[in-house]
Amino acid sequence: MERKVGTVSRGIRCPIIREGDQLADIVVESVLDAAKSEGFEIRDRDVISVTESVVARAQGNYAPIEAIAKDVKAKLGGKTIGVIFPILSRNRFAICLRGIAMGAEKVVLMLSYPSDEVGNELVTQDQLDEAGVNPYSDVLTLEKYRELFGENKHQFTGVDYVDYYSGLIKEMGADVEVIFANNPRVILDYTKRVLNCDIHTRARTKRILMANGAEVVCGMDDILNAPVDGSGCNEKYGLLGSNKSTENTIKLFPRDCTDLVMQIQKQMLDKTGKHVEVMVYGDGAFKDPVGKIWELADPCVSVANTPGLEGTPNEVKLKYLADNDFKDLNGEALTNAISQRIKEKDDNLVGNMASQGTTPRRLTDLIGSLCDLTSGSGDKGTPVILVQGYFDNFTN
Repeated sequence: MERKVGTVSRGIRCPIIREGDQLADIVVESVLDAAKSEGFEIRDRDVISVTESVVARAQGNYAPIEAIAKDVKAKLGGKTIGVIFPILSRNRFAICLRGIAMGAEKVVLMLSYPSDEVGNELVTQDQLDEAGVNPYSDVLTLEKYRELFGENKHQFTGVDYVDYYSGLIKEMGADVEVIFANNPRVILDYTKRVLNCDIHTRARTKRILMANGAEVVCGMDDILNAPVDGSGCNEKYGLLGSNKSTENTIKLFPRDCTDLVMQIQKQMLDKTGKHVEVMVYGDGAFKDPVGKIWELADPCVSVANTPGLEGTPNEVKLKYLADNDFKDLNGEALTNAISQRIKEKDDNLVGNMASQGTTPRRLTDLIGSLCDLTSGSGDKGTPVILVQGYFDNFTN
């Protein structure tokens, strides 16, 4: 029978993962149990994706806020430090801020506005326009911010992050001064020792600060990039990608997990005879058009993946072919003509008009975003996602 279904994304239920669990075995067994239970078959080029959270948990990659404090104090001196461009998140940054503040006498907290790097708004663009504020050049003190905009609670969480972050810093025993600016150079008027907390623009921020007189600049990726008193760490990303575990502990981004994806691929081949692709994924890369939040708070979508997931889609646009090359055909003749064109397409369609409108992104970013949406971030209990048919096309 002709196949009538294309891409299918399935959330796979798994046991609760604990430190030391043999994750590759659990993932493979869970996928095979689900296939048996739901009556589907594993196929070549299926994609098995595992959320980074359970990988880090199996690795035991945790750290107390005291470890953050000790590393911050050692690298930034423990006196007055600038903490600039953090995202507004109780789960992602607040727990890190507690450790950072514990490692300093005073924190000058510089918030970007009208929103943080991933789209969480402090104020709206309309509010800026009404107040006559230019976010590209104007520096606001806390007093001026409150005078112009008052209290602004996040539309989803109901949290006034200015007050919340200030309170956390004070709670940890440090003094705090809050300013609002988007030019990283501004912080150098307050202190020459800076922790820049931006994620995807961190290299540029570091470069600008060092070129303009900073004494010490650390990114989040420079804190806990090695163990402190036996803590977890991430050699490449440090605190980036971490989130709250308990009130005093963070779960870090998983350490190298290339071996894990290769083990899962091999076990699936041994047990089913099928060559699947495997990846460990973090946040997806997509933007909420209403809340304006860009999901990608992790430093990358794919933490590790098998080689078959490298590259970008190489697809032609069916509607372009139907409306242009084969506009005079209908029915079976149209189907046959388009099918033949797909079979004959070049291995690299960059610059080909027939590919315009297809998504110019990496496969790992696309598939990882699909997996993140499928697994959710709450109580679904599906930290493993099986994607089938992703590499099919109209001719399959």
